[in-house]
Amino acid sequence: MAFNKNEPFNKLPDLPPIDFQESQDIFRHLAKASRYLGELNGLCASLPDPQLLINTIVLQESKDSSAIENIVTTQDELYKAAAEEGTASHAAKEVLIYREALYIGLKKMQAQKNLLLTNTMIEIVQTIKQNNSGIRNVPGTALKNAINGEIIYSPPCCEDVLREKLTSLERFINDPEASPLDPLIKMAFIHYQFEAIHPFADGNGRTGRIINALYLVQQQLLTQPVLYLSSYIVKYKTEYYRSLRGVTEENNWHDWVMYMLTAIIETAQLSTKKIRNTLSLKEDIEKNMKQALGSSFNYDLLQLMFALPYLKIELLENKDIAHRQTASTWLKKLVEADILKPQKMGRTTYFVNYRLMDILSTN
Repeated sequence: MAFNKNEPFNKLPDLPPIDFQESQDIFRHLAKASRYLGELNGLCASLPDPQLLINTIVLQESKDSSAIENIVTTQDELYKAAAEEGTASHAAKEVLIYREALYIGLKKMQAQKNLLLTNTMIEIVQTIKQNNSGIRNVPGTALKNAINGEIIYSPPCCEDVLREKLTSLERFINDPEASPLDPLIKMAFIHYQFEAIHPFADGNGRTGRIINALYLVQQQLLTQPVLYLSSYIVKYKTEYYRSLRGVTEENNWHDWVMYMLTAIIETAQLSTKKIRNTLSLKEDIEKNMKQALGSSFNYDLLQLMFALPYLKIELLENKDIAHRQTASTWLKKLVEADILKPQKMGRTTYFVNYRLMDILSTN
């Protein structure tokens, strides 16, 4: 693989790598990753209302994927923004836009006979950037060390080359005959290749991580895009970039595949734990709510508490769950029962499902 970091890598080889060898440690990690991912998928498939928890889990993935790009928001900011607070921070809005981009990508893929195509990738990045971004067509793109400005990598250039490489990547993603390797290993290849192609002027990292989630759904390894993969990358960010560079500079596919399989193992376990703990909490809170509210218990309110852990009176009104006075009465009773905790911010009082926030904040 001829590579010069100061020149566009137009000779980036197509997938699959011709000299990749599956080692015993890769086989062992692959077996574990498949098992834990299967457990997570089975749990999601058994949920009576999967969208309830999926929205919450995906928002966590959005938060961590954005953090990799130094778009950092707190849990409080994020869930206040999700509760339709108009004064949300810029970072919180960016995270919510990321979640929107993921769902747009999923809908687009499903509408295109489950094919993950270049136009889907473009629509994802346009949503992330909130503009009409397209394939890069200006030379001179280079990834640099943020501290000393040294060029680390020069991706391929320009639009005709990038489209050719994306077309080849499309074939590898969508054609089951392109490689006999396990889809989880192929996902590691796909993620590297997309990042190496670097087809957009900005937003490549977040788009690439959305492609991971969509590919797992496409391959029917997950029914919903709930793998909390970015949490692992945030924790091991230096190793992530080092492993990517190891493929480019040394053709070291082994360490990169091991990194990604380990990420799947840990994040599948984490997502499963969060979902199980959330289901258990929901069951407990339902019992306590019935005692606190008596005959006025409202199941839609229970659902909303888990979809949006930061509630406010206006939100219950806007969702047509209760009129203002009734909403105020219910929320006060839930505070008295220690089900919610009030948190005053300016003129607004939020009612926080604090135990759910504890679950979501645990890594």
